[in-house]
Amino acid sequence: MIRVENLTKYYNEFCAVDQINLHIRKGEILGLLGPNGAGKTTVLRMLTGFFLPTSGDIHIKEYSIREDSLDIKRLLGYLPESAPLYHSMLVYDYLDYVANIRGIRPDKKISRLRKLSELCGLSGIMHRPISELSKGLKQRVGIAHAMMSDPEILILDEPTSGLDPNQIVEIREIIRRIGKEKTIILSTHILSEAEATCDRVVIINKGKIVADGSTESLKLTGNRDNVINISLLNADENEVKKEFDSIDGIKEISTVNTDDPEMLSLRLTCRSTDDLRRSIYRRIKLKDWILMEFHQERKSLENIFRELTKEN
Repeated sequence: MIRVENLTKYYNEFCAVDQINLHIRKGEILGLLGPNGAGKTTVLRMLTGFFLPTSGDIHIKEYSIREDSLDIKRLLGYLPESAPLYHSMLVYDYLDYVANIRGIRPDKKISRLRKLSELCGLSGIMHRPISELSKGLKQRVGIAHAMMSDPEILILDEPTSGLDPNQIVEIREIIRRIGKEKTIILSTHILSEAEATCDRVVIINKGKIVADGSTESLKLTGNRDNVINISLLNADENEVKKEFDSIDGIKEISTVNTDDPEMLSLRLTCRSTDDLRRSIYRRIKLKDWILMEFHQERKSLENIFRELTKEN
């Protein structure tokens, strides 16, 4: 549905986005992740036609952002990081005003406002001034604004930034409901949000795409070593370390302090390409040590993100 081809954006001599290529499927919830200054907002602004690319192109359906910018804008709903609301207006009056700007027919307007009120959880606040609302409620009004023309594609820039945990969950549920019918592209710094909300994650660093895939597939990538934690009873530390040192693939063995003097807890760092759990368990079984704990740490999205975006 959306094809981004060699997308590049310069601000004078600074390259903010560097030859990005991306294909976004219809009905997908895509999360755009990256550190501050990575180029996420610049990409979103080019997608919406707010910025023209220095080079490259964006195709949405049969339209090009260079030649058919107005046609593309008709397909989009966009919520920037700071929702552009008129705080002196009532919620109903503001959304009615947006409906008029969007050219919603009078006979369709009331039903559209009612549907958005239900979708975004605004039914109880339609006659309250926007200035009195919490940030989470203001963000809901902003989403209703972006959805007014029933766009095929919804673009959200940091939709949960500055919200408390309860508000984040509420916005997440709204995004999921909308995602059942729309294509959604959102940027976020909150990795747990991307993991909980998005079908697919694209990580950008210094204007380039450094990872693209589902959160589960990304956890299988990277160079991070596997870590196995073990706790044993009736085991001599020196004997255990000597036994495990002979297993090919174990790079480091460190002792973890515990409150139980009879418990030996170890952290085994293993090569990322090897699964050594079977070999380790066989050694424990042969020695008749009592195994109290045995688990391999999973790679988290946070660790993958740090691997891909850290400075050289």
